[in-house]
Amino acid sequence: MAKEPPSIWWFAFGYFACYVPYSALTKALTDGRFHGVPAIHGLEILPITALASLVGMFVFISAIRWWGVVTRHRVLGLTLRLPTRWTFLSGLATAAIIATTTLAYTFHGESIVFMVLLMKGGVLVIAPMIDFLTKRRVHWFSWIALALSLSALAVTFEGEDGGFHLSTPAAIDIGVYLVGYFVRLRFMSRLAKSDDPDTMRRYFVEEQMTATPALVCFLGAAALFGHGEVAASLARGFVEQWHNPLLWLVLLVGVLSQGTGVFGGLILLDRRENTFCVPVNRASSVLAGVIATVSLGLIFHTTMPPHGEIVGALLVIAAVVVLSLPTLLATRARRGKA
Repeated sequence: MAKEPPSIWWFAFGYFACYVPYSALTKALTDGRFHGVPAIHGLEILPITALASLVGMFVFISAIRWWGVVTRHRVLGLTLRLPTRWTFLSGLATAAIIATTTLAYTFHGESIVFMVLLMKGGVLVIAPMIDFLTKRRVHWFSWIALALSLSALAVTFEGEDGGFHLSTPAAIDIGVYLVGYFVRLRFMSRLAKSDDPDTMRRYFVEEQMTATPALVCFLGAAALFGHGEVAASLARGFVEQWHNPLLWLVLLVGVLSQGTGVFGGLILLDRRENTFCVPVNRASSVLAGVIATVSLGLIFHTTMPPHGEIVGALLVIAAVVVLSLPTLLATRARRGKA
C-alpha cells in the first residue's frame, strides 16, 4: 500500500515554526534592536539572506532526494533536468514573493502583525478568484474560514490608531507580493493540484530550483549595473554585511525564509481547493506574526500588538478550527469503522 503523504497540518506547523523567528529576527535586525550593532537597511539584508536561502534550497531538496523528478530536456544534444516554461515563471513569481516578504518586515513604523495581515489578507481574497477561474469546487467550510479570516482583517484595520495608513514603499512592496501570488496560485491550480504525488513533487522542485537562484541573480545584477541608492544598498549588502558581528543571525534569517518557502509551498500544493489551502497557509503566518511581535515586546520592550490585532488573531484561530473539522470528523469516522 502506498505511503500517505504528510498531513497539511504538519506542513502548517513547520511553516509557523519557521515564520516566528524569521519575522522577529528580520524586524529586530533592521530596527537596530541588538545593543552595539547598528540597524541594517532593508535592502542591505536581502543579498545575504537570498544566498543563505539558495544554499538551504539545494541542501533540502538533496536531503529528500527529489531532484530525480525534474523534467528532462534535450539541449544541444545533452539531456538536462530543467524546469518547464510554466514552473520557471512560477519560480520567478516566487522569487518576488521571497524578496517582498523579507522587505515587508523592514519598514519602520509598520508592525509585523499589520504587514502580515495586509499581505496574507490580500492572498485570501485572491484564493476564491483562482478557484473560480480554474472551476474548482469550494467546500462550505472553506467559505466560512475565508469569511472569518477577512473579518480578522476588518477588525485589525478598524483598530488602527489614527486610521489606516501605509507608506508608499510598503504599498508597492505589498502590491508586488500580491501579483506574485496571483501568478503562482494560477499556475499551481492548473498544473500541480492533483492526486499524483509525482506531479506535486515535480512542480515543487522546479519552482524552488528557479526561485532563489533567480533572486540572487537579480539582486546581483541590480547591485552591479543599477544606479542610485537602491543599487548602492544592495552592493553594501553583498560586500559589507559579511563583516557584520551578527552575520550568523542574518544567515539564519535566510535559512528560515527558505523554510517558510518550503512548508508554505507544500501547503499550497495540497490537492484541495485554494480557498481551503490559502487560509491554512495565511493563518499560520498571521499567528506567527502575533507571536513574533509579542516575543520582541518581551525581549526588547517594544510595543505590544494593539487590541484589534489580537482580536484579528483570535478570528484566524477560529478559521483554523473550522478548516480542521472535516479532517477530524473523517478520522473519527474511520476509527469508528475499525
